[in-house]
Amino acid sequence: MLTTKTYRTITQIKGPLLFIDRIAGVAYNEIVAVTDPDGELRIGRVLEVDGRLAVAQLFTGTEGLDLERTRIRFTGDVPRLDVSLEMLGRTLDGLGRPLDGGPPVFPDESIDVNGLPINPVLRDHPSEFVETGVTAIDGLNSLARGQKLPIFSGAGLPAGELAAQIVAGAGVPDGGEAFAIVFAAIGITHRESGFFMDQFRSSGAMDRAVVFINHADDPTIERLLTPRAALTAAEYLAFRQNRHVLVILTDMTNYCEALREIAAAREEVPGRRGYPGYLYSDLASLYERAGRIRGAAGSVTQLILLTMPDDDITHPIPDLTGYITEGQIVLDRDLHQRGVFPPIDVLPSLSRLMNAAIGEGHTRADHRPLADQLYALYAEGRDLRRLVAIVGEAALSEADRRVLEFARRFEESYIGQGTVRRGIDETLDRGWELLQPFPDEALKRIPQALLEARP
Repeated sequence: MLTTKTYRTITQIKGPLLFIDRIAGVAYNEIVAVTDPDGELRIGRVLEVDGRLAVAQLFTGTEGLDLERTRIRFTGDVPRLDVSLEMLGRTLDGLGRPLDGGPPVFPDESIDVNGLPINPVLRDHPSEFVETGVTAIDGLNSLARGQKLPIFSGAGLPAGELAAQIVAGAGVPDGGEAFAIVFAAIGITHRESGFFMDQFRSSGAMDRAVVFINHADDPTIERLLTPRAALTAAEYLAFRQNRHVLVILTDMTNYCEALREIAAAREEVPGRRGYPGYLYSDLASLYERAGRIRGAAGSVTQLILLTMPDDDITHPIPDLTGYITEGQIVLDRDLHQRGVFPPIDVLPSLSRLMNAAIGEGHTRADHRPLADQLYALYAEGRDLRRLVAIVGEAALSEADRRVLEFARRFEESYIGQGTVRRGIDETLDRGWELLQPFPDEALKRIPQALLEARP
């Protein structure tokens, strides 16, 4: 039921927050319409209701408001996103408003940005392959449709460049099914947004993408709504339009910082490192919107990019993200300094749903044993590097030197593919090329039948 009563009982304005007293019939997350002293309308939402006191946050800030002349009306509705297939190819802000100079999206529906939870009974297990075009992901940490997989980066590492490359190269292997990308940039600079848009246009990816951009100088509340709007668009494309949708969220650290800022303004009791105690459940409300529904043709897959403060993987943001998601991709500073792109360290990286998405009928029958063998030899080569630092390379056997050379070539030519896209067949074929110098008896992770048929 819509509320028509207008309130002038604002008792406090603190940062982006308004404290309204003597309210009635107000609900959590309800949209509010605020009329400022100049008669301009501003929109916000209710963050908290406690008896006759409500706390609301404005999407466009509180500058110019005062306690006596500001009026507020509670609309009785929740934040919604207008969605239709016209969204494809569009660039929108965190509230779904056009940033590309085009007209507003003509909606087929207007959907609550908080989404509807997927019934656990109807969830289908992710079991099909999503190709990103990145060898270290497709070959060694494969992504399944409906999976949520984070990419842990550090300050100064090329996570944005990797995200742009994935947007340009992602798809389903046979190309016969409808595929779309939803890209949400959270709290980025104008220079970064310019880079992303240039990359998307030059690669031709914009035709199948919906881009949501929230800049660092936009209101904090918009930063909290951006991933929700993006996931709402993805759910519409997946479950209403039967498309396989890859959602890329970057950078979730900026989202968490905004959440901490709002919690501090509300004077909430802080948890670990000042983040609110509900950080885990808040992140879960976003990440768990990935998945497949039994009987539905579409899917929502998430790649979540976040910057680890001080490269600390135990920081609350990557730590809690790792609990919710199904693995992680880790970018390595040493590889980046040596010019390897993308600088993915495959040893601490993991995709827990990889086995369900690869093998005969999905990629190739040799995928799993080949990946296991590449992992084993690379891990052995990294151990040998540490040994060489102590005893010198002259003390190694011929077999050890072969493994050491493999580790170097693996980083430089296999992981370090540069900006060129690689299909899954090329990725696997290049893995076999790296194994050519090894005799069959040294490749213990690969069945004999595959060794006899190897290229």
